[in-house]
Order: sequence, then C-alpha cells, then structure tokens
Amino acid sequence: MINFKEKKGFICDMDGVIYHGNNVIPGAKDFIDWLNRENKGYLFLTNNSGCTCRELCQKLQRLGLDVPEEHFYTSALATAAFLSDQAPGCSAYVLGEAGLLNALYDKGITMNDVNPDYVVVGEGRTYSLETLTKACNLVLAGAKLIGANSDISGPIENGISPACGSLIAPIEMATGTKAYFCGKPNPLMMRTGLKKLGCHSAESVMIGDRMDTDIVSGLESGMATVLVMSGITTMETLKQFAYRPTEILNSVGDIANYVLS
Repeated sequence: MINFKEKKGFICDMDGVIYHGNNVIPGAKDFIDWLNRENKGYLFLTNNSGCTCRELCQKLQRLGLDVPEEHFYTSALATAAFLSDQAPGCSAYVLGEAGLLNALYDKGITMNDVNPDYVVVGEGRTYSLETLTKACNLVLAGAKLIGANSDISGPIENGISPACGSLIAPIEMATGTKAYFCGKPNPLMMRTGLKKLGCHSAESVMIGDRMDTDIVSGLESGMATVLVMSGITTMETLKQFAYRPTEILNSVGDIANYVLS
C-alpha cells in the first residue's frame, strides 16, 4: 500500500469521494481531520464548474466538514485561467452557473451573445434547446468551443446526472467542431494543482472515483493514484481501461483507517 503518512500532498476529487449529493461518505470526515491535524498539503480538485470555491466550502461546512476555501480548485477556475492566458480581455457566450460565470468575470472576460470569441459550456440548469441553438450558431459563425470538463456523467444520491461532456456533445455533433476541455484530465489543471500545493508529483497522491479523469490525470502527472469505489466506477467498468491505479480502495475511509492505525 502507498505510505500515506510519508506523502506531502493530496489532490482529491469531491463528488463520489467525499460525498454523494448531501450525504457524506463514511470515513471522509476522519480523512479530512487527519489532513488538517498533520498539516498535509491538500487540494480538492473538482470538475464541478457550477459552484464557486466559497459555495463548496460552505457545502462541506453544512455536512460537518471543516475545509477552508483556499483548499478548492475547480474546472471553472481552470477554464477562466486558460482563456485569460490565451486571449486576455476576450468575450464569451456561456452556458453555465455561478461558479463558471464568476470565474470568467474575475479574469476580465465579458459576456457576449452576439459575436463572442468563445462559446463556453459547463454544467447548468438553464440549459435548453434555445441556448443550445444559440451556441451552435455562434460556433458556426466562428466562436471557439470550450468545455469546462469532459465528464459525461456525475454521481448523485439516486444515480447519475449528465455532466458537461454530455451537455456539449450536441453542439459538437451539430457543428462538426470538437471542444477543448480545461478540467481534468487536462495536464494544465493538474500542474496548477501541484503548484498550489507546492509539492512535487512524486510526493503527492491523486484520489478519485473516475478512471477517465482522476486516475489518468494523476498517472500522467507522475503521481501515485488511488481509485475509490464509492463513486461512479465499478469493478466491471474498471476492466475497460488499459491502465491501473496504484491502489483500489473502498473509500477514503480506508485511508483514514490506515493512517490512524
């Protein structure tokens, strides 16, 4: 098993790892309490683009988990950083929620539904045929297509919900344009995470419930990887992938049991 006590940095997914909907996964509190008590560097690196870091912090507080706001980094922030670096002062037509909109505003990116430089898609409850049609025609008129993340679905309390990869697929199909995704497993997001932690990849662990985003991004960044079976992956779906995580555990509760034993 990975010697978790010796690792300096922990990058951890949230949905399916720390909670399902509004239910904390057993052992998650013990794991977070250990990270805080041992002064470990840790970052919740989530592909959820809908929430701001403050909202994620407050959600965990409501669930009884103490995680300061600086320990979060989202695909919305990664998207805003990418666009700001690529085209400072650009404009965008955005399908998404507060987390994505606020991140873009904070980087000086303005909203534009007439002739934007980019069409940006994240998770959102305002998604409709009208907004989808608008996005398609703006892409056909020359706007570049950006996705906050490539996740097809995400775990919820009673099953799964469509995520950004599913929501952007109709635009890709209708326009014949492939989106560029800024969230995991994009190495830009992983390098940012390690930089924020101040840790080398060899000193760090990536913990997640998805092979196609969490585990592959950690593996390709040179980190030890832990797949937890508390989220969307099953032993059957695991067989579809040619690569393997360093460890397969039931949940982060197994890590807590190890470090506290």
